[in-house]
Amino acid sequence: MTPLLFNRLEVYLVAAAFILAVGVYGLVRRRTLIGMLISGELIFSAASLNFMALNRFTVQDPTVGQIFVLFIMGLAAAEVAIALSIIIAIYRNYRSVKTHDLAELNG
Repeated sequence: MTPLLFNRLEVYLVAAAFILAVGVYGLVRRRTLIGMLISGELIFSAASLNFMALNRFTVQDPTVGQIFVLFIMGLAAAEVAIALSIIIAIYRNYRSVKTHDLAELNG
């Protein structure tokens, strides 16, 4: 029974929806910038899982979805690098990464 379970598109779509929901929940509920960054990465992972699952089960050419996932991975790496540099700069100035401590940053 187990091999048949992983050979269905719905299983991957439900898993991706669960990962997306956890990412959005974490993005809304986290009070620190690091937690928000991790939640954003979960959202990127859900999108990658959707692309790979739809690529495997619906598209004839397997390289299309894989190339999209590589672009998503590159975008996620760039996002992490920029976000961590901004978080480090904020921590150096305010000695905190909690979002409610950063009220001075309001325009």
